[in-house]
Amino acid sequence: MIGRTQSVALHGIDGEIVTVEVDIAPGIPAFTLLGLPDSALQESRERVRSALANSGYLWPQSRITVSLSPAWLPKTGSSFDLPIAIAILIADGKLSNELVEGIVILGELSLDGRLRPSRGIVPALLAAHRLGRERALLPAGNLTAATLIKEIEVFPARTFREAIAILSGNIQEGLFAGGGDEFDAITSTSDPTDEASTLLDFSDVAGQGPAIDFLTAAAVGRHHVLMIGPPGTGKTMLAERIPTILPPLTRSEILEVNAIHSIVHPLDGIRTKPPFVAPHHTATKVALIGGGSQSIRPGAASQAHHGVLFIDEAPECDPGTLDALRQPMESQNVSIARASGTYTFPAKFMLILAANPCPCGRLVGRGRGCTCTSVQIRRYLQRLSGPLLDRIDITLQVDAPGRSAFQVSDSAITSEALRERVRRAREVAAERFKEEAFTLNADIPSELLRGRYRPDKSAMVRLLDLLDDGAISARSLHRMIRLGWSFADLAGCDRPGDDEIDRAIEMKQHLSGSL
Repeated sequence: MIGRTQSVALHGIDGEIVTVEVDIAPGIPAFTLLGLPDSALQESRERVRSALANSGYLWPQSRITVSLSPAWLPKTGSSFDLPIAIAILIADGKLSNELVEGIVILGELSLDGRLRPSRGIVPALLAAHRLGRERALLPAGNLTAATLIKEIEVFPARTFREAIAILSGNIQEGLFAGGGDEFDAITSTSDPTDEASTLLDFSDVAGQGPAIDFLTAAAVGRHHVLMIGPPGTGKTMLAERIPTILPPLTRSEILEVNAIHSIVHPLDGIRTKPPFVAPHHTATKVALIGGGSQSIRPGAASQAHHGVLFIDEAPECDPGTLDALRQPMESQNVSIARASGTYTFPAKFMLILAANPCPCGRLVGRGRGCTCTSVQIRRYLQRLSGPLLDRIDITLQVDAPGRSAFQVSDSAITSEALRERVRRAREVAAERFKEEAFTLNADIPSELLRGRYRPDKSAMVRLLDLLDDGAISARSLHRMIRLGWSFADLAGCDRPGDDEIDRAIEMKQHLSGSL
């Protein structure tokens, strides 16, 4: 008898159903694994054999052939251990194929038979539901993440023997219906960013009121920001607190965020808040964008999906590293091409860059403490390429706060108040875009900016004059209009006028002055 089970192979965050077939035939004992397995999957033989033996089952002393179909689809990871082990028992006559009919099985086996949590459980279950599967057998350690997909019935198991007992119907209480009332209770306590985020508030930042105002506008429309200022002025503090003023993620956004993070951080809890990702400036292109040799993983850009990607000391990044973000900033996804295929990860992030005004960082006021030459200063900031800066919407000059900023005051700006302003402005935008396929100002298509969402006539003439003079590019023109809409939503205006567009233009002039 051929033993058959079903599992899921991930391709990026998309998944395909994989049929695991096992044939046990007389002959010299051997184990053959077919279907483009990676190195981790090739090692499954020893894990499965030890797990079976330590769970009280005999390893068949025959020729075992395991086929993972479709054969052309690359398979990665150790989550195929459990379906392979169960298929071996079916082929050996210990179980029947009817017991696993319509059940997706995922899980890594330890040598003693325990089940370890698997990577990518959220995208795997989403793919299973999309392809018509309604039940899944998973390690108990993945149960929290599995609650996100309420359409799938989940059977959590702690050990291989418990998994067999569940399939045999001996442990009915092992059944868990994902979603439902349990979803709110689990998601309210399992976000790994909860403890850190509760300690951050914009009231901690002293003397940066104008910068906070512009960051609030950036949060409304998800605009990209460059902050330039000397060390110690609060650039990192400002960036770290941006997620505290972003509205909560919707259910669909929670699914997208956790689909990505379950591939990278399988043991983390459910993420319900906008992520904040801050790679070091020495990060490579692969770490920033994603990739790998065999197992393709999402990079920092995708991990910041629906959140903030912050890069401090941006001019110190290796040449070309930041430029790799140019395409994701436009397309809002990352495509990684390899010989095995093209992998696509979503990357709808808000980019925040921070830079010193010069290599020594002391170019403050009149710059009397700075030891850098004008050539050194220009070369330093020109490490940020023109095409990258053209995609930046807001450039902030973050100066050192004065002594008045450190006086005790009860009127500090709080994240709660700013978050309410952002929420109201986004509601205005959502009502305006209710017939559109987008909800944020940063997503307005270029052709609509010249038509339905065109600013006031005088403001548009101002932008076109700058375009004719070569002061701005067509991309900058469109980004200024989008930013103008965010200023208008905060101010309660029906359409961007001269004031809103002038503020958007001012943000680009800050950049020209710095360079």
